[in-house]
Amino acid sequence: MHGYEADRKHRLEEILQREDQSDGDSENDNGHRRSRSADPEDEVKTEAQQLEEDLAAAQVTAEGFCVECKDQEAFFSCEQCEEDFCEVCFGMLHRTGNRVRHIKKEIFKPAAANAMLAPPSNGVSASTSKGSSLYEEPMTGLAESKVIVSSGSSTFGDWIVDRSKYIPMRLDLTERKLLRLLEAALNVSEYTDKVDIMSYTSKSKRIVHQIKDLCAIISGLVVAHDYRRGQELFADKSFEDNEEFFQIIFEIGRRHKIMNPEKMRSAYGKLMYMLMDSTMDEIESTLGFSCVIPIKTVYSYLEERGGLDVLRNDLVADATKEIVADGWTRQQIQQEIRKKERAIEALSRKYANENLTPDEIKTCLYSIGDNHSFLRTNRDPCDKMLKYLAMFFQPTSVEEGFSLAIHSGRQGARLTHDHETQYWYINQTLNLWREIAHEMFYLWMLSDDDMLNNDYRLRDTGQGLQRLQSCPAVSKAMHTILHKAQQKARYWVGSSVIHLGDSNVPNAFMFIDKYNQVARILNPIILTLEKIEVIAKDDGINAYIKDTFGGVTNLRKMIVCDFFRMAFDGSGADNFFAAGSCIDGRLTSAWNWCSQIEKKPFFPIFLLTGFTGFDGETWS
Repeated sequence: MHGYEADRKHRLEEILQREDQSDGDSENDNGHRRSRSADPEDEVKTEAQQLEEDLAAAQVTAEGFCVECKDQEAFFSCEQCEEDFCEVCFGMLHRTGNRVRHIKKEIFKPAAANAMLAPPSNGVSASTSKGSSLYEEPMTGLAESKVIVSSGSSTFGDWIVDRSKYIPMRLDLTERKLLRLLEAALNVSEYTDKVDIMSYTSKSKRIVHQIKDLCAIISGLVVAHDYRRGQELFADKSFEDNEEFFQIIFEIGRRHKIMNPEKMRSAYGKLMYMLMDSTMDEIESTLGFSCVIPIKTVYSYLEERGGLDVLRNDLVADATKEIVADGWTRQQIQQEIRKKERAIEALSRKYANENLTPDEIKTCLYSIGDNHSFLRTNRDPCDKMLKYLAMFFQPTSVEEGFSLAIHSGRQGARLTHDHETQYWYINQTLNLWREIAHEMFYLWMLSDDDMLNNDYRLRDTGQGLQRLQSCPAVSKAMHTILHKAQQKARYWVGSSVIHLGDSNVPNAFMFIDKYNQVARILNPIILTLEKIEVIAKDDGINAYIKDTFGGVTNLRKMIVCDFFRMAFDGSGADNFFAAGSCIDGRLTSAWNWCSQIEKKPFFPIFLLTGFTGFDGETWS
């Protein structure tokens, strides 16, 4: 918004200046202009008048929002600045200097945020197939600040109850069969190729045709897989009669993707874009049925069956923990496994009732365990990289040959930081990535809600036609996470701009896909660093490492130093305006480093440790 208004003001000044210079023009021309403007039927606005109106409209739109970022509701009013700020911008601008002593007054209405996160009634069903509501209680809890786990809960049981509101249920055998059918249908579908194009034909007709085509493919696959089941579902029945079946199979795909981000790489995009279109009023009325139901979570599943008490039992900690064999003996591992199995059996027997079988309780506990496994894979790499940063570097001292300083214009860098500034810039970025990974299931649930409850526009963002869509729920959550990270850091290095719903991150789907890559970037680097000592046991490789890199320790420091310098230098975008130190630009810089890994002098070491690529399957 700042750039938009500045451009408007600059153009307005130029136009007014040209009009002032044209005062000496002939009176015939002036009279001609006056005669045109005097005619009420042929009145034509000048470009200056149009720009003034556009600028005034933009300022009116921004009323009630933060004067700095322009996209968040005002939280504080500063008496000295006489301006309104959101919580993040106020903390950023008033953390140092004379502004620290400024007096703030809270003006934000919490009810507005809850209303913003409440599910709109634009065709998306808020009840599950059995009538329970996901949004009444669970989504209210999601919208509150306490779901950000860093804020803490009084007990482990309270923490698990809150977190279970956005932990998806693990798929059972029947659901996995339906998932395979859905993936097969999506793989042959050309939905986005037919819908997200510039065409003179009716987009609504194309959408309805493609959705029915996908449903027909799924129906045919069901019949081919199980003829009797297919006869029961589709014989002499329309798509509307099988609304529940299609809702369930589409929900299975969404739920599976959240728990397995590395799966459905292309199919998930087609699925979500199709569901986005299906929620439009005109599309849903033409189809005659709704394709969307809320995602089945551990909380909603247990609440529906009266089994929430199982999560408050202290044994849940033992029943859901992930057992990792790092540094443990076989006897210790077996002991932990038996302890976990006993806890699962005890909970499944104690809390089983007429609506909840022991096997269903076990599935819920396994689903929570899957969440812990996700955190180990996606969050722990950030912790490990932070340990390498503290192990090899000190912010106040520089070891010769291992400075983290970067200079704009050198080696592709677009930022200028001395060693200490770069150290804290890296530290804060990794901590922020860690918090985002820790809350990824929560953010994904909000992203799913944003995608299915907001209109979009098809725009050319410089990377092809993209669906430009606002992300109010995700934006609010991300600003909360960023604010907590800034409070921990005390002072913040770089920009705090979060791109959402613009040309850089067009919609919530792109946001989720972007931050799912953090683990793909960090895990291969960490595995290489850990395996260097293993491959160095070979005499030939050890001699190569000593002669070329000066030893194992020096090699590890060289890899880490290059990554910390060149993967956090503001590079990676296609122009200098889109690159920099913003929240999303930091991840873009890291991807740019990954694309140049083959040019690094230590690339042969990556290959010797089993490296296959940053976008492939991780190796063990």
